[in-house]
This record gives sequence, C-alpha cells and structure tokens, in this order.
Amino acid sequence: MNDFARENSGPPTHRAGLRSFLVRQWPYFAMLALALFGVAYTSVTRQGMTTYWVVLAPIFGLISVAAGWSDAESAEERWRLARTQALHWGAVVAAMYLVFIGDVQRMMSTDVSALTVLTVLALGSFTAGVHAGAWRISLVGVILGLSVPAIAWFEESTLLLLLVAIVLAALAALIFLRDKKNAR
Repeated sequence: MNDFARENSGPPTHRAGLRSFLVRQWPYFAMLALALFGVAYTSVTRQGMTTYWVVLAPIFGLISVAAGWSDAESAEERWRLARTQALHWGAVVAAMYLVFIGDVQRMMSTDVSALTVLTVLALGSFTAGVHAGAWRISLVGVILGLSVPAIAWFEESTLLLLLVAIVLAALAALIFLRDKKNAR
C-alpha cells in the first residue's frame, strides 16, 4: 500500500470533517456572507445598493426552496413549496422597495437603510425557514437578526474599540519589551 492510500484509508481527520461540513453548509454561509457584505459595502461607500438587495432576496428564496425540496415528498408539495417561497420572497422584495422609495430614503442615512433592509432580510429568512421546514434557513435569519444590533453597536463604538485596541497593543508591546529585556 502506498503512502497516499495509507493516509486516506483511516478515519476522517478533523480537517476532512471540517471541509465536509463546509461543503454541505456552503449555501447558508453564503447567505450570511452576502448579507453582511451588503451592509459593510454600504457602510464604507455610503451609497444605497437597491439592486444588490433586490437581487439578493430571490437568491435567498432559491436557497430556501432547495433546502426544503428534499423534504417535500410529492410533486404537489414541491409545487406548494415553490409557490409559497416565491410569494414570501416577493413580499420581502416589496418591503425592501418601500425602504428605498425616494421619500423614505431621504429620511434615512445609508447605514440606517442598510440595517433596515438587513432586518427585513433576517425576518424573511427566518419565516422562510419555518415555512420550508428548513431550520438552517431560520438559523440564518436569527443570526442576521442578531447581527443588526451588533453592527449598529460597532458603528457607534468604532472610536472606543480603536482606543481599546491601541491600549491593548501598547500593553502588549510593553510586556514584550520587558520580557525581551529580562531574557538578556
């Protein structure tokens, strides 16, 4: 038996287990990453991204249908799943459009509109998971929902966090220099 076969014949390694997990769960990680990217990009550029959010909702809808598809046992159940998710995500897109209407958008900053749309997306994801019987989609919705106040706190606390990071870096440098001096 060659070395390659010997290495790959035993029980799966932690690394292989993690890789397998990531491959199976990639759509849910993609949902989280795409939503958080939208908020981050909006925060940095200070531009509304109406098209991005409106395109993202149907992508979430397709992932929701795919997540519930295997549990639907008949063609009628699959049709009902697709129809319900299409209506559900259509309502989410409509709610997003309401946020981006000119009069509403003039009253809100780009950060506020991005967090509002993220809240709508979080609620849409959670309820889509409930309707599709896909707990992972609901979990994405919960995580997105919890990220809204976390993002708002980070936005407001950036200066405080920077100050804490500088103090911690200075303390680490002092300790490092002291240890280096003591080692001589």
